[in-house]
Amino acid sequence: METNRKLPIVSPTFIYSYSGMPEKFQFIVPAPPPSADIFATYQLAHEFHREALYRQEQERYCEWYRATAESHKQELQKMQGDINLFGWFCRRKS
Repeated sequence: METNRKLPIVSPTFIYSYSGMPEKFQFIVPAPPPSADIFATYQLAHEFHREALYRQEQERYCEWYRATAESHKQELQKMQGDINLFGWFCRRKS
């Protein structure tokens, strides 16, 4: 630690209080960066949320697809029971 004539010079990672400084200026030192665990927890929560939304959207799509396929099957069954007018008009007379 180097000293000047008036105040000692310290690295910014230490919190230093000098008795001659006013109280409101004693702790003006940048805080250390947050640990990587906080960011890992945030990233995990973010990925979980994205996965949950993806699965909800996928399930909603599957339900829509099932309902659409069922309605198409019902329409096909109705159409198969109808009279084939086009085939009746296109019969060849031999």
